[in-house]
Amino acid sequence: MPYTLADIERELANDDKVQLAGIDIDGILRGKIVTKAKFLSVAKSGLGFCSVIFGWDMHDATYRTELSISNLGNGYRDILARIDLDSYRRTHSAPHLPFFLVTFLDPDTNEGLCACPRATLQRVCAELEKEGYEALAGAEYEYFNFAETPESLHAKNFNNLKAMTEGMHGYSLLRPEVNKQYFLDIFDNCAKFGIPIEGHHTETGPGVYESALAYQPVQRMADNATLFKHVAKSTGLAHGVLPTFMAKPYADQPGCSGHVHISLRDKSGRNVFAVEEGEMDKGREGAQYEDTKRISQVAESFLAGVLDGLPDIMPCLVPTVNGYKRLVESYWAPTTVSYAYESRLASVRIISPPLGDAKSTRLEVRVPGADMNPHLTFSALLALGLRGIRQRLSLPCAPISPRTPPASLARLPRSLEHATERMLRRESVAREVLGDETVEHLGRTRENEWMLFSEAVTDWERRRYFELA
Repeated sequence: MPYTLADIERELANDDKVQLAGIDIDGILRGKIVTKAKFLSVAKSGLGFCSVIFGWDMHDATYRTELSISNLGNGYRDILARIDLDSYRRTHSAPHLPFFLVTFLDPDTNEGLCACPRATLQRVCAELEKEGYEALAGAEYEYFNFAETPESLHAKNFNNLKAMTEGMHGYSLLRPEVNKQYFLDIFDNCAKFGIPIEGHHTETGPGVYESALAYQPVQRMADNATLFKHVAKSTGLAHGVLPTFMAKPYADQPGCSGHVHISLRDKSGRNVFAVEEGEMDKGREGAQYEDTKRISQVAESFLAGVLDGLPDIMPCLVPTVNGYKRLVESYWAPTTVSYAYESRLASVRIISPPLGDAKSTRLEVRVPGADMNPHLTFSALLALGLRGIRQRLSLPCAPISPRTPPASLARLPRSLEHATERMLRRESVAREVLGDETVEHLGRTRENEWMLFSEAVTDWERRRYFELA
């Protein structure tokens, strides 16, 4: 049931302050605390918020090339932050403040700002609704944990950090006992903050956890996925632990994924990805396909749309320089445009339980890393899938198997530079499904990220060239 302002006023009867937060292009929460009186005065109209959060990078350095939303020319003017009452929850730590997310609006048009990740996902969901669909989604995060603090991290210059635990202990029941309270507090604090965790365990790697967030309508899921990082990090601070969602902290260890799961349901609540009994014996056109359908025609068209545009939307799934170092062979990370049934080797894994468990039929997209911006990830994938449904696209090839030659498959971009170049092309599918303004803003911020990296002198370069060059 949606919250009304009267409902919220009752909920806040004993409060004197409220926490607000929006999400920037890097998926970072940007917010403030306001008085209850201020909150109630702007709950309907929205409040001004400095646009500089879309004019600087994750380290608050303004972009070398100024972008249209926030720049010196417009004086880094205010944009409008619309408070989403339905996002109401209370913070996990005491005092348990009322908490709301905002969506940023263009002050000239009062419409969702092209660079606002929440506004982008809202636009895509509105398009899905026109076709009679609602998206459901899940997210899984892998993340390394270190016995460090922000102070020790900087004192060590991010080198020689101490892993919370040593060794490889995937799915261990013993290892969580070493940091039991931290392990359990992540689970419990997320529940307090309205982020139900479905599964929580150790993963392979020194100090690695994996947390699978419970399936939700996609807009709630994206909010939960973003807020999960905040809860994990703030819980870590209380225990002298520093979790990182960097995709590839170690060159010789597997990276940290941010796998996402997606399905669609119609207005009756039916999972339209599930194959119905009447479709079971129809098979697929073409001898290269299996004789029995495992997913519906709607799901096949959705999947075909994702595969068709996947290389063009990579910065929405893998937005950092480091993220592409995770996408290498032999580390269970996808490198090609591919799909398969129940196989973790493909970019998209089809999960299709036997007939009778239709609710569980879904697609798992394994490309994103833990450094993804969930709102942009879901926006791009849903927009591609919707394009596939509207154009009735067919799957371009058979599902891969261990015998499929990798050379026969299209390769995903190998770097943020190449991914951004591809996304910004005039004929990019990303422009078609997300719009020029959104793609331009995201693309230029990724160019800025690559430029900063290309100018940096790394430890690898010093070891490689300092003595012998």
